[in-house]
Amino acid sequence: MSEFNDSERAAELAARARALMDEVVVPKERALSGGATVSAGTVADLRAAAREYGVYAPQIDQEWDGMGIDFRDVLPTFEEAGRSLLGPTAMRVDAPDEGNMHLLELVGTDLQREHYLKPLVAGEIASGFSMTEPLPGAGSDPKTIRTTARREGDEWVIDGHKWWTTQGVEADVLIVFARTDPDAHPYSGCSLFLVPSDAPGVEVVRNIPHLGGGPTGISHAEIRYHGVRVPEEHLLGEEGEGFRHVQERLGPARLTHCMRFSGMARRSLDVAAAYVAEREAFGDRLADKQAVRFAIADAETDLHAARATVRNAAERIAAGHEARTEVAMAKVFTATAVQEIVDTALQLCGGSGIGRDLPLADFYATARQFRIIDGADEVHRRTIARDAFEDVDRAELDALTRYDG
Repeated sequence: MSEFNDSERAAELAARARALMDEVVVPKERALSGGATVSAGTVADLRAAAREYGVYAPQIDQEWDGMGIDFRDVLPTFEEAGRSLLGPTAMRVDAPDEGNMHLLELVGTDLQREHYLKPLVAGEIASGFSMTEPLPGAGSDPKTIRTTARREGDEWVIDGHKWWTTQGVEADVLIVFARTDPDAHPYSGCSLFLVPSDAPGVEVVRNIPHLGGGPTGISHAEIRYHGVRVPEEHLLGEEGEGFRHVQERLGPARLTHCMRFSGMARRSLDVAAAYVAEREAFGDRLADKQAVRFAIADAETDLHAARATVRNAAERIAAGHEARTEVAMAKVFTATAVQEIVDTALQLCGGSGIGRDLPLADFYATARQFRIIDGADEVHRRTIARDAFEDVDRAELDALTRYDG
């Protein structure tokens, strides 16, 4: 952490998180054999340990039983959590609950926070974020949203079809994105709703088979909403402000994703460096071969750059800026860098890399998801390019093309 100007508070919190990882989480991870899924009892034990180490739900305000740590100061702790696929779950900084808790804290009513945020922080319930829709519905372009919510008396009636609802199978409550004004532009005609998963009309169709998942075995559900009725007080945030609220959730959540995955890349490089320092081939240690050393050097450089872009975006958000371009840059660069770093580490470890004695195989499958989840690379590049072309200086072009002969 010393290469960045993280505060003393951030460094101290990250050190406690590193101790939890080294002394509790990683040993528990290694005890899981053959890609086994972690049990509820193990999750409870890990979370109890995180409380003992003083790193449980650091990002949530103390009023809701978190630690109330500033967003910038908590990022290095997320990075430490990412060193194991069990780490975010242990520290209660795991997606999608982390982002959903942040959203409830930002725009939820006191009643909603008491009923849903507190038990979410405590780990007593789980949540899902239900936004993406099957073809031809909303995926990378949420303006094509088809799920509707209409008012009937003091209730909202929701109809629609969603998929890739992360943790949708396990969720006790779903945050559903729906169109509430069919005549308005989607940016001002959509809203968010808190929907109990056991409400009549909620049909969890299936857990979509997917790449990755690791020991936490998190689901990505296909869900249908058949005339689901929720009371007026289950509207989350302001009516018609669903897009704005989603951006309030996704901006910080993308950065916390980046830090968790940076932690994954950091551990991957540590594993690879330890392996090549011991492994010998053709008369030398692998660590003494130039190709290996250059591969490690390039990976270290990319990881440093990724961590720097995340911190820059976090500073912009902390200063009150929307920082959409900076977040997009951090997300697309980090996702690509992490995938390449994990791939390099796996390759350097050879057969051991694809075995499950090391964490790299699960890391590899999980890292590939990151270039899709929370916005595909292409969506973020679109955001960056739009900003790049917004203030094109036509005078510069005129100067280049003017002919005075």
